[in-house]
Amino acid sequence: MKTHTNYQIINDLQGMPAYVLVPYHEFQLKFEQPHLSLDDGVPAEVVDLSFDHNYSAARAWREYLGLTQSEVAARMGISQSAYSQHENAEQLTQTVRTKVATALGIKAEQLDF
Repeated sequence: MKTHTNYQIINDLQGMPAYVLVPYHEFQLKFEQPHLSLDDGVPAEVVDLSFDHNYSAARAWREYLGLTQSEVAARMGISQSAYSQHENAEQLTQTVRTKVATALGIKAEQLDF
C-alpha cells in the first residue's frame, strides 16, 4: 500500500524550485546499491582463483565453495577420478557442464568466464 507523502520544495532566491525534501527512507531506497547474488554473477574470489592459479571455472567454484572433488563427484554419481577429468578438461559438453553446475549448486552459465 502506498501512502501519499507531501514533499517540501525549497526555492532559490529567484523563487525557482532548487531543492526537494524527501523522507530519508525514500532517499535511501532511491540510491541504495543493488545487491549482487550468486544468481546474477560470479564472485570476484572465484574469478581470482581461476586467473591467479590457472584453475578451470569448475575448480575455482569448487574451492570457493569449500568442496572436495570427492564430494562433487558423489553429488554427480561418478567417481572422483572421473570428476577430476571433467574439472581439468579444456571444454565441457553442455550436458556435463550442466551436471557439474548442478552439483556445485550454481547455474551452468556461471561456469562461462
